[in-house]
Amino acid sequence: MLKRNESGYFCVTLVFLGLMLSACRIEAQVSPGASSLDGLSQRPAAVSPLTQPTLSPGVILLMELEGKFAQAVAEGGGKAFASWFADDGVTLNNGQPAVTGRAAIAAQAGWDPKEYQLTWTPQGAQMGPSNDMGFTWGRYEGRSKDKNGQPVVISGRYMTVWKKMADGSWKVALDASANEPPAAGECCVLPKP
Repeated sequence: MLKRNESGYFCVTLVFLGLMLSACRIEAQVSPGASSLDGLSQRPAAVSPLTQPTLSPGVILLMELEGKFAQAVAEGGGKAFASWFADDGVTLNNGQPAVTGRAAIAAQAGWDPKEYQLTWTPQGAQMGPSNDMGFTWGRYEGRSKDKNGQPVVISGRYMTVWKKMADGSWKVALDASANEPPAAGECCVLPKP
């Protein structure tokens, strides 16, 4: 007969409660005045072990990193975006040449979150077998206004590759994105007068 290890149950309960509180904290973080786009910004949904109880600790870690990354960018724009990259990080954006190195990424990511709001929602993640590298993927949305003040929305899919640094912190090794394809029938339609 198996004997219950009460201290083991206690530890599992504490870890589970910690994950629940962490997920609630991520969802509850709202930054007043984070966007001047008149309500056009949207916050990514946080991952909760309550709604996805089968996620491994590695996947939960990656999803939490992605949520913190998204929150930092919502508040700090391009400067915050670049700060999450490893020194040798790379960005691959739709139809653009690769940008290599945090300094080069920072030089190109100069947007102000009051003028352009980039948000994203992770849909999944996988941690590598050595637990020092993994990736997330999902959907992103960019919101801004054109020169006439009309809303402009772009959307697509992204993938972020994360790597654990020597000091134990996690940085973005690669961020790749591609715009959504046109809806069925839109690619070959002539503009309407």
